[in-house]
Formats: sequence, structure tokens, C-alpha cells
Amino acid sequence: MSTVSNETATLVKLSAAEQAAAVKKGDVTSRELVEAHLKVIEAAEPSIKAFLKVSGDVALEQADAFDAKTAEEKASLPELAGVPIAIKDMIVTKGIETTAASKILEGWVPPYDATVIEKLKAAGMPILGKTNLDEFAQGSSTEHSAYQTTHNPWDTERVPGGSGGGSASAVAAFEAPLALGTDTGGSIRQPGALTGTVGVKPTYGGVSRFGAIAMASSLDQIGPVSRTVLDSALLQEVIGGHDRRDSTSIPGGPRPMVAAAREGAKRDLKGLKVGLIKELGGDGFQPGVEARFNEAVDKLREMGAEVSEVSIPHIGYSLGAYYIIMPSEVSSNLARYDGMRYGLRVMPPAGVPQTAANMMAYTREAGFGDEVKRRIILGTYALSAGYYDAWYGSAQKVRTLIIRDFEAAFQQVDVLVAPTSPSTAFKFGEKMNDPLAMYMNDIATIPANLAGVPAMSIPAGLSDDGLPVGFQFIAPQQRDEVMYKPAAALEAALEEDWNGPIWKDLKAPWLDGLDK
Repeated sequence: MSTVSNETATLVKLSAAEQAAAVKKGDVTSRELVEAHLKVIEAAEPSIKAFLKVSGDVALEQADAFDAKTAEEKASLPELAGVPIAIKDMIVTKGIETTAASKILEGWVPPYDATVIEKLKAAGMPILGKTNLDEFAQGSSTEHSAYQTTHNPWDTERVPGGSGGGSASAVAAFEAPLALGTDTGGSIRQPGALTGTVGVKPTYGGVSRFGAIAMASSLDQIGPVSRTVLDSALLQEVIGGHDRRDSTSIPGGPRPMVAAAREGAKRDLKGLKVGLIKELGGDGFQPGVEARFNEAVDKLREMGAEVSEVSIPHIGYSLGAYYIIMPSEVSSNLARYDGMRYGLRVMPPAGVPQTAANMMAYTREAGFGDEVKRRIILGTYALSAGYYDAWYGSAQKVRTLIIRDFEAAFQQVDVLVAPTSPSTAFKFGEKMNDPLAMYMNDIATIPANLAGVPAMSIPAGLSDDGLPVGFQFIAPQQRDEVMYKPAAALEAALEEDWNGPIWKDLKAPWLDGLDK
């Protein structure tokens, strides 16, 4: 007799690990999981708008191929085999339109898969579709997409964060049990905080970037989006490991993150040294965010962790350094979108000389949005003759100081903690006309990208306004498993206090009546 209900709302609320276990036991098929999530997508999308492209036929075909495998073949696959996943539209997918949420790539169907997509397919994980983002991953609210604005499932009048708001909202709204995002300055973790999901930025080079559309190559990192810490650990082990096609890929396989997450669920943190980042808190952080953060730190202490304050002296310069380095790399990487080889091409109007230079100018004017243009201009200026050393060179020196600060901090403690975002989700339009206010949303997440260290955001409860708050763990380079243990322990302790996961308080009207 089946122990899992086939009702759609029940199936989609299971964690990815629970869905995988149900598939393994034969209580549900991969096709049934895909069908359930496609039902939710159909019902939720009018109000959430998380997906740019739903690849239902592809997902069902992949699910059927998995279901047709023998028991022996299935046993050789990773634990998440058969569980569907959504993909941020910054990651190349063969045969499925990939736009980076930009008009300049509208209609582009890649002839190849990113390495992470190859790994997902090899693991038997069906791809539900491509999720929305700020154009070329440039933004903190998903309001800069060229196609649509994604809404936060907790309050559809508010942003889901960015740039990966589509992936975070899809997982929070039960449209997908898992998703992939890319994190350049917090684009997985900040949406995780604002939508009550788990978002992970692996160690730089720990997951291949081959097939990730480049924004800022020294900062970009693909990572998991999920509803539980264990689900992220399972997914990161699937997508991680060395890739010879990525020159920045770290040799060796993924770290033992699943074992660390399962160990953490026992809630024993005796001997773990936790460092509170002194510079991240207080002024500029919403009172409700600070309150939930402090309560979570108390939970870590109760489980045996030794908590002390640690200084990252140069962290105050990280925002300034980031907004020189990142636009400089954007300026370089986006130069390839010129109307010559692929994507949009706009010819000059009659009366304007029909030259290659004019064609490029008209194409880029029509194809890029305001935020992308802003960053290209800023980056081109920072890299120009006479300013390179003063701006870009100085920013890289600051980056080196921040890397050294983290190295010194990890001589004192095992893991660092801080709030993920200074505030909960803000309303649409609230910061659109003030780029600096928008950039400040990433103040707590950017340092990990500059230093190349792994970081994770997990839900820390709800603020006084009833919206989710994120709690961030930061671990040493190539030691991703170190943050999974305390994250899983804190998740278990908080869920005991909440009498269940944070999303039990999420009103999801799109789930009502799906099986009638």
C-alpha cells in the first residue's frame, strides 16, 4: 500500500529528499512528480511569474526515460534521481531557449548543455524549465528582466530578490522542489533570504561554470536553491566536481556535504567555533532581521557551539571594490553581444550609414536594458586608459586584503555567520530609481564572492512584518561541508520551535483545488 499521497499539493510539499525516497520505494514515479509540478506551475504562474520558459514536454520525456530504467540502473544513480528541477535562464540548456532575460538573446536555442545540465541529465533529473532573472544577472530584485517581473510568493506585491528571483520563487511557491541559480554578489543567497528558501554559493571553482553565461567571470558561481539544507547538499554533490572545460575548476570531487548535513540534523555542535562578523549588523539592518539573527545565534549556543565576535577589517570596502571589479568584467564579457554572430541584430535606419559600427550601436541600444547599460558604461570607464590603475587596480588590491581578512578569521573560528540581507522583501518600484539603495541589498553577501569562499543562506524565521529573514553561514575555501553541519542543526532547531518548516505559514492559494 502506498505511503505517499498522489494528491498534487501533498507531493509538491515534500522535500526533494523525500520525493527521491518515494520514487525509490515505488510509491510515485518520476512522471507523476513532473506532472504534479507542472500542474502547480500552470496554477501559480499567473501570480508568481517565476518561469520564462516551461519545458513540460522535455521534462516528461526525461521522466519517462528514467522510469523505464531497470532497478539496477536506477541504483547506480545519485540519490536525487527522478526528482525534477528548474534552471535559472543564465545557464545554457541544449534545445531550450536561453536568453539571460535579455532581448539581445531572444530566440537563442543553444546547441550544447552546460556541464551542470549534463550532470543533472546523467543523474536522471527532469528539467521543468528556465526561470526569470534580472537581465544578465544584473540586479537585486528581478525587476530588471526584459520579459516580466517575478513576484514573491509571501507577498505578491513585493520583490523576490535578485538576480535569481525566478529560481527562489519557483522553489518557494512549490513549482519546483529544486533549482539552480548563479551567485555573483549574492544572487542565490539574497533571494533565498527574501523568499524563505535555502540558497548556496559554493566555493569558487567547486562547480563548473562551463555553460554559465558570463557576467563577471572571477565572481560568478552556479549553486543550489532548495527548501531544506539536506536538499542543497544532495544537489551540490550532483553538480560539483572538476571540469577540464572550465579553467577555474578545482581538481577533485565534491566535498562530503550530504554526510555533514545529516550529521548536523543530530543538533550536536559541541566544539564548533562560530564567529559573528562584527561589521555586519547594527545600523542599516532592519530590527526584525537583527532580532531573528540574534535568536538563531542563541540556538547555535544552545547546541554547544562556541560563539565569539570576529572582525573582517576591510569588509566595509567590499561594496565599493565589487562595484568596480564586477562592472569591469561585465564590460568585457558583454562585448561579444554585438549583432554579428548570434542573438539580436538591429540595422541602422534609412539615412544612417550602414556600417558595422552603427549596426552594433543600434543592436546594443535596443538589446540591453538600463541596468546593463549602466554597468557596461561604469566598467568601460574603470578599465579605460588613465583610470585602470586608479580604479580597477585599487579594487583588486582591496579584494586581496578582504581575502586575507577571511583567512585570518578562519584561523580563529570554523565558520562565520551574519544576516544574509539587511531587510526583508521590499515593494516593487521602491528602489528602482535609486541604484545605490538597490546595491546596498548585497552588502552582506558580496564579501564571500570577492574572497571565493562558500556561503549559504537559510530561513531564520519571519520578521515583524511577516516576511522571511535569512541567516548566512560562511566557510573556508574548499571546505563547503563545514557550513552544512551547523546550517542543518540550526534548521532542525528552528523547525522544532516553529512546529514545522517556515513555509507552513505561506498562504499558497494556487495549490487549492488542484486535484478537483
